[in-house]
Amino acid sequence: MHITITPAPLSGVLRVPSSKSMTHRELIAAALAKGETTLSGVTPSQDIEATVRILSLMGAHFTEEATEDGLTFHISGGLSPQEGRLEADAGESGSTLRFLIPLGLISGNAIRYVGHGRLSERPLTPYYGIFDEKGISFDNRDGLPLTVKGQLPGGRYALPGDVSSQFFTGLLFALPLAGDDSVLISTTTLESKSYVDMTLDTLARHGITIHEKSPELYEIPGGQSYKAGAFAVEGDYSQAAFWLVSGLTGAGITLQGLFLDSKQGDKAILTILSKMGGDICEENGMISAKPSKTRGTVIDAEDCPDLVPALAALAAVSEGTTEIIHASRVRLKECDRLHAMAVELTKLGADIEEKPDGLLIRGQDHLTGGAVSSWNDHRIAMALAAVSAKCSAPLTVEGAESVRKSYPTFWEDFKRVGGRLVTGDS
Repeated sequence: MHITITPAPLSGVLRVPSSKSMTHRELIAAALAKGETTLSGVTPSQDIEATVRILSLMGAHFTEEATEDGLTFHISGGLSPQEGRLEADAGESGSTLRFLIPLGLISGNAIRYVGHGRLSERPLTPYYGIFDEKGISFDNRDGLPLTVKGQLPGGRYALPGDVSSQFFTGLLFALPLAGDDSVLISTTTLESKSYVDMTLDTLARHGITIHEKSPELYEIPGGQSYKAGAFAVEGDYSQAAFWLVSGLTGAGITLQGLFLDSKQGDKAILTILSKMGGDICEENGMISAKPSKTRGTVIDAEDCPDLVPALAALAAVSEGTTEIIHASRVRLKECDRLHAMAVELTKLGADIEEKPDGLLIRGQDHLTGGAVSSWNDHRIAMALAAVSAKCSAPLTVEGAESVRKSYPTFWEDFKRVGGRLVTGDS
Protein backbone atom coordinates (compact mmCIF):
# COMPACT_ATOMS: atom_id res chain seq x y z
CA MET A 1 0.00 0.00 0.00
CA HIS A 2 1.12 3.56 -0.60
CA ILE A 3 -0.28 6.80 0.75
CA THR A 4 0.09 10.25 -0.75
CA ILE A 5 0.09 13.17 1.66
CA THR A 6 -0.79 16.70 0.63
CA PRO A 7 1.32 18.91 2.90
CA ALA A 8 -0.74 20.57 5.64
CA PRO A 9 0.07 21.65 9.21
CA LEU A 10 -1.20 19.12 11.73
CA SER A 11 -2.98 20.14 14.94
CA GLY A 12 -5.26 18.62 17.53
CA VAL A 13 -5.40 16.25 20.49
CA LEU A 14 -4.52 12.54 20.36
CA ARG A 15 -4.26 9.66 22.82
CA VAL A 16 -0.88 8.03 22.44
CA PRO A 17 -0.85 4.25 21.86
CA SER A 18 0.23 2.12 24.78
CA SER A 19 3.93 1.55 25.20
CA LYS A 20 4.83 -1.51 23.16
CA SER A 21 7.88 -2.08 25.35
CA MET A 22 5.83 -2.01 28.54
CA THR A 23 3.03 -4.10 27.02
CA HIS A 24 5.48 -6.91 26.16
CA ARG A 25 6.78 -6.82 29.74
CA GLU A 26 3.37 -6.73 31.41
CA LEU A 27 2.06 -9.59 29.28
CA ILE A 28 5.09 -11.72 30.14
CA ALA A 29 4.81 -11.01 33.87
CA ALA A 30 1.10 -11.85 33.80
CA ALA A 31 1.76 -15.09 31.92
CA LEU A 32 4.27 -16.11 34.60
CA ALA A 33 1.93 -15.35 37.51
CA LYS A 34 -0.28 -18.09 38.93
CA GLY A 35 -3.83 -16.76 38.96
CA GLU A 36 -5.81 -14.17 37.00
CA THR A 37 -4.37 -10.85 35.82
CA THR A 38 -6.17 -7.99 34.07
CA LEU A 39 -4.13 -5.75 31.80
CA SER A 40 -5.92 -2.71 30.38
CA GLY A 41 -5.15 0.02 27.87
CA VAL A 42 -3.33 -2.19 25.35
CA THR A 43 -2.95 -0.97 21.78
CA PRO A 44 -2.99 -4.01 19.49
CA SER A 45 -0.13 -4.49 17.03
CA GLN A 46 1.60 -7.31 15.19
CA ASP A 47 4.47 -7.39 17.71
CA ILE A 48 2.11 -7.71 20.67
CA GLU A 49 0.16 -10.42 18.87
CA ALA A 50 3.43 -12.35 18.47
CA THR A 51 4.16 -12.23 22.21
CA VAL A 52 0.63 -13.36 23.10
CA ARG A 53 0.81 -16.13 20.51
CA ILE A 54 4.03 -17.64 21.90
CA LEU A 55 3.06 -17.26 25.58
CA SER A 56 -0.18 -19.08 24.73
CA LEU A 57 1.84 -21.91 23.18
CA MET A 58 3.77 -22.20 26.45
CA GLY A 59 0.59 -22.66 28.48
CA ALA A 60 -0.77 -19.23 29.46
CA HIS A 61 -4.37 -18.35 28.51
CA PHE A 62 -5.49 -14.99 27.12
CA THR A 63 -8.90 -13.53 26.43
CA GLU A 64 -9.46 -9.96 25.31
CA GLU A 65 -12.19 -7.35 25.18
CA ALA A 66 -12.34 -4.02 23.40
CA THR A 67 -12.72 -0.83 25.45
CA GLU A 68 -12.51 2.90 24.75
CA ASP A 69 -8.84 2.93 25.82
CA GLY A 70 -7.84 -0.10 23.75
CA LEU A 71 -7.85 -3.81 24.56
CA THR A 72 -8.19 -5.30 28.02
CA PHE A 73 -6.54 -8.70 28.42
CA HIS A 74 -7.64 -11.27 30.99
CA ILE A 75 -4.73 -13.61 31.54
CA SER A 76 -4.61 -16.93 33.32
CA GLY A 77 -0.93 -17.38 34.02
CA GLY A 78 1.40 -20.31 34.45
CA LEU A 79 3.71 -21.85 31.83
CA SER A 80 3.82 -25.62 31.51
CA PRO A 81 5.26 -28.38 29.31
CA GLN A 82 3.20 -29.06 26.19
CA GLU A 83 3.14 -32.15 23.98
CA GLY A 84 5.69 -32.34 21.18
CA ARG A 85 7.91 -29.64 19.77
CA LEU A 86 6.29 -26.21 19.66
CA GLU A 87 6.49 -23.91 16.62
CA ALA A 88 6.85 -20.33 17.90
CA ASP A 89 6.35 -17.61 15.30
CA ALA A 90 7.84 -14.31 16.54
CA GLY A 91 6.77 -12.40 13.44
CA GLU A 92 9.22 -9.52 12.99
CA SER A 93 9.52 -8.76 16.72
CA GLY A 94 13.04 -8.83 18.14
CA SER A 95 11.67 -8.12 21.62
CA THR A 96 9.34 -11.12 21.45
CA LEU A 97 12.09 -13.47 20.32
CA ARG A 98 14.81 -12.37 22.73
CA PHE A 99 12.50 -12.01 25.73
CA LEU A 100 10.86 -15.42 25.29
CA ILE A 101 13.75 -17.75 24.47
CA PRO A 102 14.76 -18.00 28.18
CA LEU A 103 11.11 -18.47 29.18
CA GLY A 104 10.84 -21.38 26.76
CA LEU A 105 13.63 -23.03 28.75
CA ILE A 106 11.82 -22.32 32.03
CA SER A 107 8.59 -23.79 30.60
CA GLY A 108 10.26 -27.13 29.90
CA ASN A 109 9.31 -27.18 26.22
CA ALA A 110 11.30 -27.92 23.09
CA ILE A 111 10.58 -24.89 20.91
CA ARG A 112 11.41 -24.07 17.31
CA TYR A 113 11.50 -20.29 16.88
CA VAL A 114 10.78 -18.80 13.46
CA GLY A 115 10.38 -15.24 12.24
CA HIS A 116 9.92 -13.00 9.23
CA GLY A 117 11.53 -10.00 7.57
CA ARG A 118 14.95 -9.15 8.96
CA LEU A 119 14.35 -10.94 12.26
CA SER A 120 16.47 -13.93 11.20
CA GLU A 121 19.40 -11.53 10.64
CA ARG A 122 19.25 -9.89 14.07
CA PRO A 123 21.96 -11.29 16.36
CA LEU A 124 21.31 -13.98 18.98
CA THR A 125 25.01 -14.61 19.69
CA PRO A 126 24.88 -13.85 23.46
CA TYR A 127 22.41 -16.70 23.91
CA TYR A 128 24.59 -19.19 22.01
CA GLY A 129 27.34 -18.72 24.57
CA ILE A 130 24.89 -19.32 27.41
CA PHE A 131 23.53 -22.46 25.71
CA ASP A 132 27.06 -23.85 25.35
CA GLU A 133 27.98 -23.07 28.94
CA LYS A 134 24.76 -24.46 30.48
CA GLY A 135 24.49 -27.56 28.30
CA ILE A 136 21.32 -26.45 26.52
CA SER A 137 20.59 -28.10 23.17
CA PHE A 138 20.17 -25.88 20.09
CA ASP A 139 20.55 -26.45 16.36
CA ASN A 140 21.57 -23.21 14.64
CA ARG A 141 24.22 -20.55 15.26
CA ASP A 142 23.13 -18.41 12.34
CA GLY A 143 19.74 -17.07 13.38
CA LEU A 144 16.33 -18.53 12.61
CA PRO A 145 14.83 -21.05 12.56
CA LEU A 146 16.26 -22.03 15.94
CA THR A 147 15.21 -25.02 18.02
CA VAL A 148 16.08 -24.84 21.73
CA LYS A 149 15.54 -27.53 24.36
CA GLY A 150 16.69 -27.82 27.95
CA GLN A 151 16.30 -26.27 31.40
CA LEU A 152 17.57 -22.87 32.47
CA PRO A 153 19.38 -23.36 35.79
CA GLY A 154 20.42 -20.80 38.34
CA GLY A 155 24.05 -19.76 38.49
CA ARG A 156 26.36 -17.22 36.92
CA TYR A 157 25.42 -15.61 33.62
CA ALA A 158 27.86 -13.28 31.86
CA LEU A 159 27.15 -11.75 28.46
CA PRO A 160 27.99 -8.56 26.56
CA GLY A 161 25.73 -5.59 27.14
CA ASP A 162 26.62 -3.75 23.96
CA VAL A 163 24.56 -5.94 21.60
CA SER A 164 21.06 -5.44 23.02
CA SER A 165 19.55 -5.02 26.47
CA GLN A 166 16.80 -7.43 25.32
CA PHE A 167 18.98 -10.42 26.27
CA PHE A 168 19.20 -9.09 29.83
CA THR A 169 15.45 -8.57 30.00
CA GLY A 170 14.82 -12.16 28.87
CA LEU A 171 17.09 -13.53 31.60
CA LEU A 172 15.75 -11.14 34.25
CA PHE A 173 12.25 -12.50 33.62
CA ALA A 174 13.30 -16.16 33.64
CA LEU A 175 15.98 -16.52 36.32
CA PRO A 176 13.77 -15.64 39.34
CA LEU A 177 11.91 -18.88 38.53
CA ALA A 178 15.07 -21.02 38.54
CA GLY A 179 15.62 -23.30 41.50
CA ASP A 180 18.87 -21.64 42.59
CA ASP A 181 20.07 -18.06 42.95
CA SER A 182 21.70 -16.37 39.96
CA VAL A 183 24.08 -13.56 39.13
CA LEU A 184 23.69 -11.69 35.84
CA ILE A 185 26.77 -9.78 34.66
CA SER A 186 27.37 -7.50 31.71
CA THR A 187 30.91 -7.91 30.42
CA THR A 188 30.73 -4.48 28.74
CA THR A 189 28.97 -1.23 29.50
CA LEU A 190 25.25 -2.02 29.41
CA GLU A 191 23.72 0.00 26.60
CA SER A 192 20.04 1.03 26.58
CA LYS A 193 20.03 0.70 30.37
CA SER A 194 16.66 2.46 30.50
CA TYR A 195 15.05 -0.62 28.93
CA VAL A 196 16.44 -2.76 31.75
CA ASP A 197 15.04 -0.21 34.21
CA MET A 198 11.61 -0.72 32.63
CA THR A 199 12.01 -4.47 33.15
CA LEU A 200 13.04 -4.03 36.79
CA ASP A 201 10.04 -1.74 37.34
CA THR A 202 7.70 -4.38 35.90
CA LEU A 203 9.28 -7.16 37.96
CA ALA A 204 8.94 -5.19 41.20
CA ARG A 205 5.29 -4.47 40.42
CA HIS A 206 4.72 -8.22 40.09
CA GLY A 207 6.47 -9.12 43.34
CA ILE A 208 9.90 -10.14 42.00
CA THR A 209 13.07 -9.11 43.85
CA ILE A 210 16.21 -8.21 41.91
CA HIS A 211 19.28 -6.74 43.64
CA GLU A 212 20.94 -4.26 41.30
CA LYS A 213 24.50 -3.98 42.59
CA SER A 214 25.57 -1.84 39.61
CA PRO A 215 24.35 -1.25 36.04
CA GLU A 216 26.42 -4.30 35.07
CA LEU A 217 25.67 -6.64 38.00
CA TYR A 218 22.34 -8.11 39.17
CA GLU A 219 21.80 -10.65 41.94
CA ILE A 220 18.63 -12.70 41.41
CA PRO A 221 17.18 -14.91 44.16
CA GLY A 222 15.76 -18.13 42.75
CA GLY A 223 12.48 -19.84 43.58
CA GLN A 224 10.38 -16.68 43.36
CA SER A 225 6.73 -16.34 42.28
CA TYR A 226 5.09 -13.70 40.13
CA LYS A 227 2.00 -11.96 41.54
CA ALA A 228 -1.20 -11.56 39.57
CA GLY A 229 -3.31 -8.42 39.76
CA ALA A 230 -4.86 -5.55 37.79
CA PHE A 231 -2.52 -3.31 35.77
CA ALA A 232 -2.72 -0.61 33.08
CA VAL A 233 -0.19 0.12 30.34
CA GLU A 234 1.21 3.62 29.95
CA GLY A 235 1.48 5.55 26.70
CA ASP A 236 4.49 5.10 24.42
CA TYR A 237 7.05 7.92 24.21
CA SER A 238 8.66 6.40 21.09
CA GLN A 239 5.32 6.73 19.28
CA ALA A 240 4.68 10.13 20.84
CA ALA A 241 7.91 11.32 19.20
CA PHE A 242 6.32 11.36 15.74
CA TRP A 243 3.40 13.51 16.89
CA LEU A 244 5.64 15.86 18.86
CA VAL A 245 7.72 16.41 15.72
CA SER A 246 4.49 16.95 13.75
CA GLY A 247 3.36 19.50 16.32
CA LEU A 248 6.61 21.45 16.18
CA THR A 249 6.63 21.52 12.37
CA GLY A 250 2.86 22.04 12.07
CA ALA A 251 0.26 23.89 14.10
CA GLY A 252 0.64 22.22 17.49
CA ILE A 253 -0.38 18.81 18.88
CA THR A 254 -1.38 17.78 22.41
CA LEU A 255 -0.93 14.20 23.62
CA GLN A 256 -2.83 12.26 26.28
CA GLY A 257 -1.95 8.98 27.97
CA LEU A 258 1.75 9.56 28.72
CA PHE A 259 2.99 8.92 32.28
CA LEU A 260 5.10 11.85 33.39
CA ASP A 261 7.03 9.63 35.84
CA SER A 262 7.70 6.97 33.18
CA LYS A 263 10.86 4.84 33.22
CA GLN A 264 10.89 4.74 29.41
CA GLY A 265 14.23 5.80 28.00
CA ASP A 266 12.39 7.32 25.06
CA LYS A 267 11.01 9.96 27.41
CA ALA A 268 14.31 11.64 26.46
CA ILE A 269 12.40 12.96 23.43
CA LEU A 270 11.08 15.78 25.64
CA THR A 271 14.57 16.90 26.66
CA ILE A 272 16.02 16.54 23.15
CA LEU A 273 13.23 18.51 21.47
CA SER A 274 13.49 21.24 24.08
CA LYS A 275 17.25 21.39 23.49
CA MET A 276 16.51 21.85 19.78
CA GLY A 277 14.38 24.87 20.61
CA GLY A 278 11.04 23.09 20.54
CA ASP A 279 8.23 24.53 22.64
CA ILE A 280 7.30 21.45 24.70
CA CYS A 281 5.06 21.88 27.74
CA GLU A 282 3.32 19.65 30.27
CA GLU A 283 -0.08 20.69 31.58
CA ASN A 284 -2.94 18.81 33.27
CA GLY A 285 -1.24 15.49 32.67
CA MET A 286 -0.88 16.14 28.93
CA ILE A 287 2.14 17.05 26.79
CA SER A 288 1.96 19.61 24.00
CA ALA A 289 4.30 20.50 21.15
CA LYS A 290 3.70 23.99 19.77
CA PRO A 291 4.95 25.40 16.45
CA SER A 292 8.65 26.18 16.80
CA LYS A 293 11.73 27.06 14.78
CA THR A 294 14.03 24.23 15.80
CA ARG A 295 17.81 24.23 15.56
CA GLY A 296 20.49 21.58 15.23
CA THR A 297 22.30 19.98 18.14
CA VAL A 298 24.27 16.85 19.09
CA ILE A 299 22.00 13.90 19.90
CA ASP A 300 23.40 10.87 21.76
CA ALA A 301 21.17 7.96 20.75
CA GLU A 302 22.84 5.28 22.88
CA ASP A 303 19.93 5.00 25.31
CA CYS A 304 17.09 5.93 22.94
CA PRO A 305 17.76 4.26 19.55
CA ASP A 306 14.08 4.13 18.56
CA LEU A 307 13.96 7.94 18.48
CA VAL A 308 16.53 8.21 15.68
CA PRO A 309 14.13 8.19 12.68
CA ALA A 310 11.87 10.92 14.10
CA LEU A 311 14.81 13.05 15.21
CA ALA A 312 16.60 12.65 11.87
CA ALA A 313 13.47 13.84 10.08
CA LEU A 314 13.16 16.87 12.34
CA ALA A 315 16.87 17.68 12.02
CA ALA A 316 16.48 17.78 8.23
CA VAL A 317 14.11 20.78 8.60
CA SER A 318 15.89 22.46 11.53
CA GLU A 319 18.29 25.40 11.36
CA GLY A 320 21.99 24.51 11.48
CA THR A 321 23.69 21.14 11.84
CA THR A 322 22.58 18.11 13.86
CA GLU A 323 24.89 15.21 14.65
CA ILE A 324 23.35 11.92 15.80
CA ILE A 325 26.00 9.80 17.56
CA HIS A 326 26.30 6.37 19.23
CA ALA A 327 23.57 4.98 16.97
CA SER A 328 25.28 2.01 15.29
CA ARG A 329 22.76 -0.46 16.76
CA VAL A 330 20.02 1.35 14.84
CA ARG A 331 21.38 -0.47 11.80
CA LEU A 332 20.18 -3.79 13.29
CA LYS A 333 16.48 -2.96 13.55
CA GLU A 334 13.71 -3.86 11.08
CA CYS A 335 15.97 -2.24 8.52
CA ASP A 336 19.26 -0.34 8.64
CA ARG A 337 17.56 2.80 9.89
CA LEU A 338 20.58 5.06 9.59
CA HIS A 339 20.96 4.18 5.92
CA ALA A 340 17.22 4.22 5.25
CA MET A 341 16.71 7.69 6.71
CA ALA A 342 19.76 9.02 4.87
CA VAL A 343 18.54 7.62 1.56
CA GLU A 344 14.90 8.68 1.88
CA LEU A 345 15.50 12.17 3.26
CA THR A 346 18.09 12.75 0.53
CA LYS A 347 15.37 11.95 -2.02
CA LEU A 348 13.44 14.85 -0.48
CA GLY A 349 16.35 17.24 -0.86
CA ALA A 350 17.84 16.92 2.61
CA ASP A 351 21.59 17.33 3.18
CA ILE A 352 22.70 14.23 5.11
CA GLU A 353 26.03 12.50 5.58
CA GLU A 354 25.88 8.89 6.79
CA LYS A 355 28.54 7.89 9.32
CA PRO A 356 29.34 4.44 10.80
CA ASP A 357 27.52 5.16 14.07
CA GLY A 358 25.28 8.08 13.21
CA LEU A 359 24.20 10.86 10.87
CA LEU A 360 25.39 14.39 10.15
CA ILE A 361 22.43 16.48 9.01
CA ARG A 362 22.59 20.04 7.70
CA GLY A 363 19.09 21.39 8.10
CA GLN A 364 17.07 23.54 5.76
CA ASP A 365 13.73 25.28 5.75
CA HIS A 366 11.76 22.89 3.54
CA LEU A 367 11.93 19.51 1.81
CA THR A 368 10.87 18.98 -1.78
CA GLY A 369 8.29 16.21 -1.53
CA GLY A 370 8.17 13.20 -3.84
CA ALA A 371 8.13 9.42 -3.47
CA VAL A 372 9.90 7.63 -0.62
CA SER A 373 10.05 4.06 0.69
CA SER A 374 9.26 2.86 4.19
CA TRP A 375 11.78 -0.01 3.83
CA ASN A 376 8.99 -2.12 5.39
CA ASP A 377 9.81 -0.37 8.67
CA HIS A 378 7.07 1.24 10.72
CA ARG A 379 9.32 3.92 12.19
CA ILE A 380 10.67 5.01 8.81
CA ALA A 381 7.13 5.47 7.45
CA MET A 382 5.96 7.45 10.49
CA ALA A 383 9.10 9.62 10.64
CA LEU A 384 8.75 10.71 7.02
CA ALA A 385 5.06 11.47 7.51
CA ALA A 386 5.85 13.51 10.63
CA VAL A 387 7.61 16.21 8.59
CA SER A 388 5.25 16.15 5.59
CA ALA A 389 4.02 19.64 6.47
CA LYS A 390 7.51 20.92 5.63
CA CYS A 391 7.38 19.50 2.09
CA SER A 392 6.75 21.85 -0.84
CA ALA A 393 4.94 19.15 -2.85
CA PRO A 394 2.94 15.99 -2.05
CA LEU A 395 4.78 13.16 -0.27
CA THR A 396 4.11 9.55 -1.30
CA VAL A 397 5.13 6.83 1.17
CA GLU A 398 5.50 3.37 -0.37
CA GLY A 399 4.91 0.48 2.01
CA ALA A 400 2.65 2.51 4.27
CA GLU A 401 1.13 -0.68 5.70
CA SER A 402 4.35 -1.21 7.68
CA VAL A 403 2.84 0.82 10.54
CA ARG A 404 0.78 -2.27 11.45
CA LYS A 405 3.81 -3.64 13.25
CA SER A 406 3.44 -1.21 16.16
CA TYR A 407 0.73 1.37 15.41
CA PRO A 408 -2.03 0.04 13.14
CA THR A 409 -4.20 3.16 13.52
CA PHE A 410 -1.41 5.65 12.70
CA TRP A 411 -2.91 6.83 9.41
CA GLU A 412 -6.37 7.21 10.95
CA ASP A 413 -4.83 9.34 13.70
CA PHE A 414 -2.91 11.27 11.05
CA LYS A 415 -6.20 12.24 9.43
CA ARG A 416 -7.72 12.99 12.83
CA VAL A 417 -5.24 15.85 13.35
CA GLY A 418 -5.81 17.31 9.90
CA GLY A 419 -3.61 15.15 7.70
CA ARG A 420 -4.69 15.09 4.08
CA LEU A 421 -3.93 11.76 2.44
CA VAL A 422 -5.16 9.28 -0.10
CA THR A 423 -4.29 5.58 -0.25
CA GLY A 424 -3.56 3.27 -3.14
CA ASP A 425 -2.11 -0.15 -3.92
CA SER A 426 1.60 -0.37 -4.59
